[in-house]
Amino acid sequence: MSNTLRVGIDVGGTNTDAVVLDDDDRVLATAKRPTSPDVTEGLRAALDAVLAELPEPGLDKHVKRVMLGTTHATNAILERRALGRVAVLRLGAPATTSVPPLSEWPDDLRDTVAAGTAIVRGGHFVDGREIAPLDVDAVRKFVATTPADAVAVTGVFSPASADQENRVAEIIRAEIGDVPVSLSHEIGSLGLLERENATVLNAALYGVARDVTAALRGALEARGLEVETYFAQNDGTLMAVDYAARYPVLTIGSGPANSLRGAAYLSGVTDAIVADVGGTSTDLGVLVGGFPRESAAAVEIGGVTTNFRMPDILSIALGGGTIVGAEPRSVGYRIGTEALVFGGTTPTMTDAAVAAGRGTVGTRPVPEEWYERLAGAVRAADEAVADAVDRVALGRADRPLVAVGGGAFLLADHVPGAREVIRPAHAEVANAVGAAIALASGRLETIVPASGGGSSRARLIDNAKEEAAARAVAAGADPATVQIVELSEIPLSYLPEPAVRLHVKAAGPLARQAG
Repeated sequence: MSNTLRVGIDVGGTNTDAVVLDDDDRVLATAKRPTSPDVTEGLRAALDAVLAELPEPGLDKHVKRVMLGTTHATNAILERRALGRVAVLRLGAPATTSVPPLSEWPDDLRDTVAAGTAIVRGGHFVDGREIAPLDVDAVRKFVATTPADAVAVTGVFSPASADQENRVAEIIRAEIGDVPVSLSHEIGSLGLLERENATVLNAALYGVARDVTAALRGALEARGLEVETYFAQNDGTLMAVDYAARYPVLTIGSGPANSLRGAAYLSGVTDAIVADVGGTSTDLGVLVGGFPRESAAAVEIGGVTTNFRMPDILSIALGGGTIVGAEPRSVGYRIGTEALVFGGTTPTMTDAAVAAGRGTVGTRPVPEEWYERLAGAVRAADEAVADAVDRVALGRADRPLVAVGGGAFLLADHVPGAREVIRPAHAEVANAVGAAIALASGRLETIVPASGGGSSRARLIDNAKEEAAARAVAAGADPATVQIVELSEIPLSYLPEPAVRLHVKAAGPLARQAG
């Protein structure tokens, strides 16, 4: 038995899943518990359950790391709950005054989050030249007269030059002390309004991050566990808890990313379509080289458009708790009492799959009078899955489909558009496995000359690689094993001098623990 163990936990809309892995990535225990309305109680229940499933008494004392994928941040935004008040500062006058900050936000979310907004002189052109010098006095006046829980700072083209944003952070610390500051060049990519939105959401989530961290640590302390904690982020990698405290918005979308990473590990397949069938929906994504294919489109969260990278996920209203014959609606965590196979009176897709011979779930047989209606639901579900696979495959029919999630048995053994259907062991907790086996990562986006420039361009690219690697180390990666896993250049149009948007991602295993 390995000396150290780690726990992966993933909080989903219906269930909270947990697994324990050893140093050799072997699954020692799994557990699935209903997600509680406040999320935290379900998390604790899943943790207690998975530790109780360990094959030998006392093994829980060997747990040294816990990785959490959570919906706390997403729920806070969607429900307008527990969000902090943010002073929103844009460095962009006189160039951007025609579109005020948060102008496209839903009114209720803007009223909840915004403590005040201002646009001061500053910002850069795409080539890094200043639009206007930073108005230091205006910055000082704004932060001094706008009480807030956090400050969000966004400069025009700050990915090209972060100097002004960093200067503003120094001013804020000098003026009002230790107030959390969210800087846009660390959060999003090019696109002023979308990057600003993501930065403000990040600042609004600092309190949520503190609360969930405290809840997790409380659950661990109650078990007498002293461990390192990590949060899953939206590209399928991890970040240390201190890093997550600075960038809580990056936890949004971690659930689907965890499922894809877990599917890759459990199946041994690095290029595939993944269908994660839960209690309420089925999320389909694509693995490319073992990591989620990222969406090229802007991501909307709670009515707000952002531009940080998220997995390319297609969700359909099909899950184990989906009610047959109703508008897309699910019994969710109540499936254990309401489904026909559990003695309830509500026909669900779990009942339909059992009637079709695809699974043996439940404590009661499906009443015969339901068979014909349930068979029609299975046919409709198969068509919906085939259509979804066709949409995410983008014309390629040579990939296998990896079926994971607690409702994976709903899927047919052959799905049009997929080469084969793979059902790996422990597929029902693939999302928690994905959290437990993830790497730590860091990324950077900036602008460099498209060509020429000689040593200057090469130096800028090397600097970007070094910064991405440094961010991966800050997220928890071992400095000795960090590698550049992605480097892309996208040409920018309509510039006096040709330039490209450079995206660099570094990743590596977590740093080894002492002892």
